[in-house]
Amino acid sequence: MCSSDAEKRRRQTCTTLYYMEATAREFNQNSSRILAAAEAGETITVTKNGRPVAIVRPFEAAEVPPYPVGPMGDIEIPSLDLPDVSNDEIEDTLRGMGS
Repeated sequence: MCSSDAEKRRRQTCTTLYYMEATAREFNQNSSRILAAAEAGETITVTKNGRPVAIVRPFEAAEVPPYPVGPMGDIEIPSLDLPDVSNDEIEDTLRGMGS
């Protein structure tokens, strides 16, 4: 069975389910405590005007790979049908533009 009515509003420790809820105001005022609870393994739902807006949950190292998982894939560059221009022509064009 759940504990007192005041605590029931924020936490429900019924059977094996552990659930914690905090309002946006409580989160702003007690963010350190809420983050400590998440670090301890709890999941916290943050509500605003009685509506869930965020979930703060424990971070699991397996969620983020230590390196990029792979390339983005083949990239197709669209053809713009522009004339071929040499580097010298580009430099001549740009020379003096910034002064």
